[in-house]
Amino acid sequence: MQNLLDYTGRRVVVTGAASGMGEATAKLAKEQGAEVVAIDIRKPAHDFADYKEVDLRDKQAVQDVVKEIAGEGKVHNLFYCAGLPGQKFPDFDVIVVNFLSLRYMSELFVEHMGVGDAIANVSSGASLAYLANMGNVMELLAFNNDYEASFEWLKEPRRTVPDWYEPYSFSKQCSVVWTLQAAANFTMKTGVRINVTSPGPTDTAMMPTFVENQREGFFDEYPKPIENRNSRPEEQAWPLLFLGSPAASYISGENLFTDGGTCAGMMTGVIDPTPMMADPSELEERRRRAMEEFGED
Repeated sequence: MQNLLDYTGRRVVVTGAASGMGEATAKLAKEQGAEVVAIDIRKPAHDFADYKEVDLRDKQAVQDVVKEIAGEGKVHNLFYCAGLPGQKFPDFDVIVVNFLSLRYMSELFVEHMGVGDAIANVSSGASLAYLANMGNVMELLAFNNDYEASFEWLKEPRRTVPDWYEPYSFSKQCSVVWTLQAAANFTMKTGVRINVTSPGPTDTAMMPTFVENQREGFFDEYPKPIENRNSRPEEQAWPLLFLGSPAASYISGENLFTDGGTCAGMMTGVIDPTPMMADPSELEERRRRAMEEFGED
């Protein structure tokens, strides 16, 4: 019986490969026979076929590494697993790594890929409100890969920080909507499939930062339908490998919630989302931080 999850003979690029979901994805892809090119700002602890040190906040660095990797051989898969949490990092860095560079790298790599190849990006369950925020998301997406125009657009709403804006959630909303939007273009023009996953709380190196960023007890109360626990990185990696494999040969433009059913419960009214919404003091803190970063003019 054919193993459709076999990656033998496939050259796979994984961002964020030094830890968390990226590390798990790179390791499992290697175990399935892939030649893994690992991208991260620091060297992974595991041995992969190649490692590229790249700061994904740097647009030129992204362009250079894609050119380098594509020049070294055929690329069959891209797994964009890199990400930054909010508050610990400047808001623009969060937007760039979580969305702008995800889009830029995907659009650059797809030019070197073809029928049977696939891209799978990692978003977050925090993107759930993208439908309600579609107007703002589509405004930012309209700038395409113009980083400077994107920054200028972001500056104005962030001065007043309306209730819809929080950099991590907004970046993840954008990554979902762009992936859905890009699927038709990529797949119809090149045959390359592109999908995205939206994980819930996962035990990665970023998780303590998420806990720190939220009010006390937030994640203790956060609904986790499967065994009342966080997911493990490999539980996020396997769905990514599935989406990138021939087993998913007719799946493109899908946002796969890998959160154990939390978002499904919220969308159907089984789970009450109000305890997870920002309170007025949190919104005021966002406004204060925005004023400090950009001033009042």
